[in-house]
Amino acid sequence: MNVLVYLIPVSVTLGLLGLGGFVWTLRSRQYEDPEGSRARVLDDRWDDAPRS
Repeated sequence: MNVLVYLIPVSVTLGLLGLGGFVWTLRSRQYEDPEGSRARVLDDRWDDAPRS
């Protein structure tokens, strides 16, 4: 039962770090252009295979 004294603060800290990371990605506009990302996946110009 004494282990909960350590596990609860650790889990809350990790949760807050994850939430902080998510808010940071929102503020740095990493989710700004989902339509462009979808089109870039299908573009042949960025393939790893060389052209023949």
